[in-house]
Amino acid sequence: MRTQKIVQRKSKKPKRAKKIILGILVVLLLTVVGGLLYVPHMVMKDMVNMHVNHKKIHSGEDYRLMTDKVELMTEDGLKIVAQEVLVDKPKAMVIFLSGIHNPSVTAYFGHGKMLKDNGYGSLLVDLRAHGESEGEVIGLGYKEYLDVKAAVEYIEDKYSDIPIVIFGVSMGGATAINSIGEIEEIDGLISMSAYSSFEDVFYENMINMDAPEVYAKLQKPFVKVYTAYKYGPKAFSMNPKNQIKKLGDRPALLMHSKEDSQVSFENFERIMKNAPKHVQTLIVEGDEHMILSTDEEFENPLLNEEYSNKILNFMKKNFDGKKKD
Repeated sequence: MRTQKIVQRKSKKPKRAKKIILGILVVLLLTVVGGLLYVPHMVMKDMVNMHVNHKKIHSGEDYRLMTDKVELMTEDGLKIVAQEVLVDKPKAMVIFLSGIHNPSVTAYFGHGKMLKDNGYGSLLVDLRAHGESEGEVIGLGYKEYLDVKAAVEYIEDKYSDIPIVIFGVSMGGATAINSIGEIEEIDGLISMSAYSSFEDVFYENMINMDAPEVYAKLQKPFVKVYTAYKYGPKAFSMNPKNQIKKLGDRPALLMHSKEDSQVSFENFERIMKNAPKHVQTLIVEGDEHMILSTDEEFENPLLNEEYSNKILNFMKKNFDGKKKD
């Protein structure tokens, strides 16, 4: 009987060792996964958990424009403030969106002036957590389509059967593409320097900071999981390179610079890979994230003939004298 007990005790040791090893592996796995999920939080928290108050704000009066301040309400209960450039019987309305931190959307009053002189109205929207709009978290394009939706509803209530075009730069460009994918009432798109997805630009920024490529690639799915946790499950699949597939036959103009150091040209290529063949493009040389290279050109886009002609010809071809279907 003693011999039998000794044999039984010895047979339990390998099982116990296996359990210990398995436990250690589980702890290591959870530690690695937790660490990979923590990186997006650490990188993003100071970038998005804020309200942007711009130092430089323009007014319609600076451009001899008549404007109205408009207050909108989103489906998720935020007050969004916009500036409308008033045009008598506009041929179309253009909704302007700016980037993640800069500039203020009021920098587009110069564009509003150019459009007004050609018969188009515009609505310059302070996205959530920017300027006079409510919100303390920047949505990276995952939530801002709700702000655009409120702007579209305002235009449809005020005007009868006129086309609506969405125009954005950087994060605003990504928001513009996400919005036209979600909101069928938008009739046209102009996007500048948009990222193909936030996890793509996150990965590229890690590479630029000399992170090992294997680690940076491994981080991408965890960025997607984190953004879905932060902004809701819709964020898991919503991104410009997917949303552009929903464009259908609606006209679009996409712009990017070849050496963009903030949102690489590869983002443009990934979006265009999924874009319908009719989408127009403007590709400029150099590192011109805002496409226009000087503040003077931004204030008066007519100073850049190639850029202004591209926009005005796009508008004239697709929206002059055309009512909504």
